[in-house]
Amino acid sequence: MTQDTQPLWEGQNVYVGLDVHLRSWKVAIELESSSWKGFSQDPDPELLARYLQRHFPGARYHCLYEAGYFGFWIHRALCRLGIETRVINPADVPTTDKERVKKTDRVDARKLARTLRDGRLRGIYVPDETAVSDRLLLRTEWQLIRKQTRVKNQIKALLRYMGIPVPRSTWSKAFIATLERVAASDCALGASGRAALTCHLDELTALRALLREVNGKIRLLADEERYQDRVRFLTSLPGISLRTAMVFLTELVEMRRFRNLDHLAGYVGLVPSEHSSGEHERVGELTRRRNRRLRHVLIESAWIASRHDTELALAYTKLCRRMPKNQAIIRIARRQLSRIRYVLMNECRLEPA
Repeated sequence: MTQDTQPLWEGQNVYVGLDVHLRSWKVAIELESSSWKGFSQDPDPELLARYLQRHFPGARYHCLYEAGYFGFWIHRALCRLGIETRVINPADVPTTDKERVKKTDRVDARKLARTLRDGRLRGIYVPDETAVSDRLLLRTEWQLIRKQTRVKNQIKALLRYMGIPVPRSTWSKAFIATLERVAASDCALGASGRAALTCHLDELTALRALLREVNGKIRLLADEERYQDRVRFLTSLPGISLRTAMVFLTELVEMRRFRNLDHLAGYVGLVPSEHSSGEHERVGELTRRRNRRLRHVLIESAWIASRHDTELALAYTKLCRRMPKNQAIIRIARRQLSRIRYVLMNECRLEPA
């Protein structure tokens, strides 16, 4: 069969849409002028490669799947097997109203295969394995911080629920020691309440220890040769700490992949949403399409920079005269983003004016 069909498929293009799930993949195949039957298979790239080689020997294979839970390992595995693979943002896949009403895995896979065959969209940027690994360390630190904030709020809520006043604090060692004395003393909490408070305090202590360990690993990572110079360039900017610099470097990976500042701002999420029709123009809040981690860190950096940099402080003061503070800081964040782009593109420190 392979020898007979080799000339038939030689040089032809075969387009594969993958709807990936934990236990199975739904596969749809589009040829250059027709459709092929769809099927389900186990989540194994080698199974797909063998199927394509058996039915379409000598063809050029192209595959598309949506970014999400499974990351980029499928992309790397298929590329190693000779299948040109792209990953797409799910929000970018063209969808008809009929496909929205009747949404199934089979429909999604066929939609991806048609989109790939028509060549209407480009895939998203896929970082290498080292960049993905480094990014995981910074994202783990982010998750630990959120868990720590949740536990702190639970402790405050528990005390207020029982009528125990909660003083303002920066969660210093002295404040935590005070809470531990409350948990050990005979107060309105009762035995069970003290046990509950002790559990929360133990969890907080464990999270603080994990954060110290992760922060130490981030500092070691920043000292490695591939990051050392760029970290030094970024930390020359006001409002950029070592941690903030590492977040930007691991999330952006390569600055030159962005065509200009507008392209970069769109990726971060510093562009407003807009709904305009005819003579009516309506500009709304910041777009929901963003890198949530980067936007949060950038705005946090802008608040700090506006208090320590003369130029940004003056610009922020002028902006506050004609708009609310929360809108003014978004414009300061865009200026900060422009500075970040400058130092990474030119590989230099930003000297003060």
